[in-house]
Amino acid sequence: MKIPTTLKHKPVIVSENYENIDGRNAYCSDTKGLSLGLAQWNDRGKVDISAKVWRHTGEKWSRQSEELPLHRVLDLAILVCRAEQYFREAYRFPKLYDESNEIIDRVGLQGDAMTVAVCRDNPMLDEDIKLFASTLSADDEMLGERFRTLSRILKEMGY
Repeated sequence: MKIPTTLKHKPVIVSENYENIDGRNAYCSDTKGLSLGLAQWNDRGKVDISAKVWRHTGEKWSRQSEELPLHRVLDLAILVCRAEQYFREAYRFPKLYDESNEIIDRVGLQGDAMTVAVCRDNPMLDEDIKLFASTLSADDEMLGERFRTLSRILKEMGY
């Protein structure tokens, strides 16, 4: 399915077969594509690049399609990596988190830091963190493939 080019987001680089590789939803996903392009929120004289996740209901393009600035895409990747790394050692804690310190990491960015932490405000945290860890473990092969690919590409880029 072709990503629309007549909407406010203007695709420049696309992956139009994303539904075939969309994790556990592969081959039956409503996420039909990903694109990098000119952001829909651009103002006259100011241009931003964004990433967009294109979803299709089977009849029309969904309002649940999402557009993100590239730095947020990378920030999400950082968050996923830190969470994966954390849960490799979380078994050391009886509740899978340190009850005396919810902070997992502070990742330095732009002269400050992004705090990565366990959400202690979640009233169902003790149950939800077990489900999260279990799902992360079940998805290890699928995520590991993506981590290795990302690592290889970053190394090729000199990072």
